[in-house]
Amino acid sequence: MAEPCPGLALLFQRRFLAARPLRSLPWPELEQSLQTAADSALLADILHKTILHPLCVKYPPSAKYRRCFLTELIKKLESTAAEPLDELYEALADVLKEEESTQCYKNYLLPTGDCVSLCESTALISGGTTGLLTWEAALHLTQWALHNPALFRDRTILELGSGIGFTGIAICKTCQPRTFIFSDCHPRVLRQLGENIRLNGFTPEPDMAWSTQRESQGQEVEGESCQNPQVIVAELDWGSVTEEQVLGLRADVVIAADVVYDPEIILALIGMLQKLSICRADRKAPEVFIASTIRNPDTYQLFQAELDKAGIRWQTIPAHSSCDFLYDVQPDVNILQLFI
Repeated sequence: MAEPCPGLALLFQRRFLAARPLRSLPWPELEQSLQTAADSALLADILHKTILHPLCVKYPPSAKYRRCFLTELIKKLESTAAEPLDELYEALADVLKEEESTQCYKNYLLPTGDCVSLCESTALISGGTTGLLTWEAALHLTQWALHNPALFRDRTILELGSGIGFTGIAICKTCQPRTFIFSDCHPRVLRQLGENIRLNGFTPEPDMAWSTQRESQGQEVEGESCQNPQVIVAELDWGSVTEEQVLGLRADVVIAADVVYDPEIILALIGMLQKLSICRADRKAPEVFIASTIRNPDTYQLFQAELDKAGIRWQTIPAHSSCDFLYDVQPDVNILQLFI
């Protein structure tokens, strides 16, 4: 009996648990391995690292996704002379009994060994918002953050438009921020965001009394390592936030992902950045990093033009050549550093 290929099975595992598009999984490599050695051991290994993995059992991708994945695995098995694999057919039978849900889970295995598990919507637009799933720019921003942990360590981080929380949770697990403020304005997104934060072992505090919380934080010893960051979920509407609220945030670093997608939102975002620049008492202006998927070049150019008009300097952060979270064709994602 041929030994299963552990590297290939692990590739399937990382991509499957994150529910990346099925086309991005290494099917050609699997076919090649099966042609070299028509044996079901490799398929059994893949099955146990995906469908039967404890993370999948506890936090499963959508039933449709698992059904299509198992169907494809069975096709690969039946195209060879390998012996039938009963547990593969049994797994498919179990999935076929399930009803479709409007929610599913995605599990992102971080290079540090940690995992971020998220409950997401199965629809692109749900409840009148696109904020109930993880977008590509958030994955790129997270990859960049994990390569630059010193920027976040022992500092107060404000994330604008946190959505369901992937980037912030990953930073809290790996970069040791002192305080992380997740923010959004849609009630349903905020509810799901809070659930995902708790799902990953953090207890979010209410967004009341920002200034009181920030003042007590400021009394801590500079440079002290923070294994358990203070986590806050804040309802933050860029258009109506007051100067007092912005002053209370006391952010050292501001991040955002996929917030530049609509011309109407751009002006509100610029206004928020201006408030962050003005309302900071005697503190330095925060460092600002915004990741964007460039779906419409005109919209992105409008954002850059509005930054110039507001006197906000910017520069493009060089992208990493590889990403631990992206396994299909990478979209055009830019990360800008802003100087407010």
